[in-house]
Amino acid sequence: MSLFKAGGILQQEGKILAVVTVNLDDNMKTELEDIVSAMGMSMSTFFMIYAVRVLRDRRIPFYIEAPEDPFYSPANIERLKKSIAQLEAGGGTEHELIEAD
Repeated sequence: MSLFKAGGILQQEGKILAVVTVNLDDNMKTELEDIVSAMGMSMSTFFMIYAVRVLRDRRIPFYIEAPEDPFYSPANIERLKKSIAQLEAGGGTEHELIEAD
């Protein structure tokens, strides 16, 4: 698997390669270089393996999730249930909505 430049175009086994730029903070880049180097590969090889895996599996090879919405947290749900029970028992004060500017 050799790379060569023909007329300023990077090629590998007759295929033209695209250049992709990844922005990392300096510490992250250094740490990642150290880790992939210890695994016996370059940063380019690391990102190539990652890309091949995403293309093959058609998904990111690890789980990503957004932080949970605090409105639906167990503590808030319990508070809402208590408030509903209090209102149903005749507690609370009815008032008009106040429009915010």
